[in-house]
Amino acid sequence: MKFIPYEVKTGAENMQIDCDLLEKAIVSQSNEPIFRLYGWSPACVSLGRNQKNDFVDEKFLKENNIDIVRRLTGGRALLHSDEITYSFICPVSYLKNGENIVSSYKEISQILINAFKKLDIELAFGGKPKSHGNFCMLVSTGADLCYQGRKLIGSAQFRKENYILQHGSILYDYDRELLEKVFKEKVDTSSIISVKEINPDLKKEDIIGMLRNVN
Repeated sequence: MKFIPYEVKTGAENMQIDCDLLEKAIVSQSNEPIFRLYGWSPACVSLGRNQKNDFVDEKFLKENNIDIVRRLTGGRALLHSDEITYSFICPVSYLKNGENIVSSYKEISQILINAFKKLDIELAFGGKPKSHGNFCMLVSTGADLCYQGRKLIGSAQFRKENYILQHGSILYDYDRELLEKVFKEKVDTSSIISVKEINPDLKKEDIIGMLRNVN
């Protein structure tokens, strides 16, 4: 597996890098999976591929130094701030059940489950699907990764020419007040959880270091 170390970029740069890595893999017909870690500066709202942006208050975002980008992947919007984002690129044939979308989500996400076990954080796939509002972390699917029933990692996929790009947000910490202002809805914190809530002693560098050794 090719590992691309954690780096902090703007939202536009991060989305372009993921896109370029996918295109390069397709052109070269690479069989080697790619695992990348990254952060965002400034904070950034990413919209799902086909998501309406009618809830976005661009004046508020600008006043609060928050960028906005559109992802290749679907789903609802995220506020990328105090988090660690991962992306995983591979040919469909690399996975045991790559043709099946749900199975491929779970197979890739198992990498994260195994990694977090090293920090004594037991993750499990989300339960019954539910949908609510514009904020992605409040939308639950069977492919999400949860800690004791609360969502910690939300992921999304894009497929092109028999290659998969899956990327996702690992919530290190969050500002509920800011989330509610950005997404104009109440954020039910009983349905989400951050690494900092699970273990306040874990630093972001600890998570990054642990993920560096996934396989």
